[in-house]
Amino acid sequence: MLKKIAVFVFAGLLLLNIYGCVALLAGAAGGVGTKVWLSGKLSQEFQAPYDRAVTGAKKGLQSLDLDIIKETKEADVAQFKSVYSDGREIWVDVRKLTENSSKVEIRVGGVKADKEAAEKILKAIDRYI
Repeated sequence: MLKKIAVFVFAGLLLLNIYGCVALLAGAAGGVGTKVWLSGKLSQEFQAPYDRAVTGAKKGLQSLDLDIIKETKEADVAQFKSVYSDGREIWVDVRKLTENSSKVEIRVGGVKADKEAAEKILKAIDRYI
């Protein structure tokens, strides 16, 4: 029984490792700046410093009349939470990649993510970065 559990855990870790490599290859093939829809999140890299990307994310949400109800900011990652009037939650993550590049990830909705709404928010953020 213990051997079966160990094999199952190892297989799960191997799958996660392979999945990460596939995501990395997909991102590298598309190049910097392309949008990627992965795990219910819309993700895009920007050639912009972290602080400018954080400011752009805030202004983008505000331009759509989306109030930020929770904000967490650290040295290399910031997260904003907002809510649509229909109750769908919005999460925006901004990550520092290098001194001159950042990554913005957006998820709208819980179990069933709304890609179109995430794209609308990403376009608004893009205008301010």
